[in-house]
Amino acid sequence: MFSQLKQLAWVQGLLHRGRKSADFLPTIFFFAGFVWDAFTIGRYVATLDLVIFAVYLLSAAAILYLIASPISFEARPSKLNAAIEKYYSPRLPYFLLQFLFGSLFSALFILYFKSSSHWLAWITSLVLGALLVANEFLESEYKRFTLSWALFGLCSMLLFNFALPFLLGSIHAVWFYLSTLMGASLAYWLYKKTPNHLGSIKPVGLIAAILMVAYAADMIPPVPLVKREIAVGYELTKTGGDYQLTQQAPPWWFFWRDASDDLELIAGQRVTCFSSVFAPSGLKTKLYHRWQYYDKTQGWQTQSRIGFDVSGGRYDGFRGYTYKQNLAEGDWRVSVETENEKTIAVHKFSVKYVQTETSRVLQLY
Repeated sequence: MFSQLKQLAWVQGLLHRGRKSADFLPTIFFFAGFVWDAFTIGRYVATLDLVIFAVYLLSAAAILYLIASPISFEARPSKLNAAIEKYYSPRLPYFLLQFLFGSLFSALFILYFKSSSHWLAWITSLVLGALLVANEFLESEYKRFTLSWALFGLCSMLLFNFALPFLLGSIHAVWFYLSTLMGASLAYWLYKKTPNHLGSIKPVGLIAAILMVAYAADMIPPVPLVKREIAVGYELTKTGGDYQLTQQAPPWWFFWRDASDDLELIAGQRVTCFSSVFAPSGLKTKLYHRWQYYDKTQGWQTQSRIGFDVSGGRYDGFRGYTYKQNLAEGDWRVSVETENEKTIAVHKFSVKYVQTETSRVLQLY
């Protein structure tokens, strides 16, 4: 009966379309992972988000263990009950692994991109974005296992890099190096627990070394801190729960801008830099504004580095400001930094002196 049914043209057409649609499953799983994160990750990371990411990672670990165990996962369909066996595909565990890696990379891309505000940190975000896209085409490569261990190790390290400072309420450099070792150790431990030891675990150690060098070079943003606002202007006053900053009005042809960064000062007038940085609840640290002037022969020269305390938990970010007087004409920038000189944000502006005060605007922060 079934063999006769298969000979019918319309049934053969359905089966052919079904086989062709299977080629699109990697793309479907890729976008499913990204869309899932878009709905499950909040505007800012909370403890629940970290729990979700941990579930992703543990699920990927379980699948890696199962497909690398002595009794191959592909050999187990006959042991499943008939209802499950009917729909089972040998490619299923690899699709699931691809979905989980896609979810982890999209989540990590969102987290690290939000914390990236200068070009060195953007490089890290771009690498994560490239891995996110490449994951769509790697389903067949996961069977070689070396790549799977490398991706699992990278996800573990980046997730630990974010979670440890978040949970401990500290962004000291030691936590980054420790969390990197913890993530690499988890991958190494899982590899040793799989009896067949398929693939090589050595790339995980190389990735850990690269991450540590990148962190020392300020290429990895100081997660979980996220820039909310940074602006330069003149007088700053507090009105109720808001700060009111007098800023330079933009020219009319820049109608889409609220304010201009081309400051026109009167002699003796001071310049104020205001910044707002999101930090998770419980995190206490000190941030700094590094004021730098661009010298045409020597490049960016630090004029001062002024600190202020931050206590985490405020949804719109914790605010701080510094100011300077008697700035030289030319190009300036202010970097928001951590105590160990990791850059959170950079804001550039220019200074020119005029005889009379030009147009100003008031902005609330």
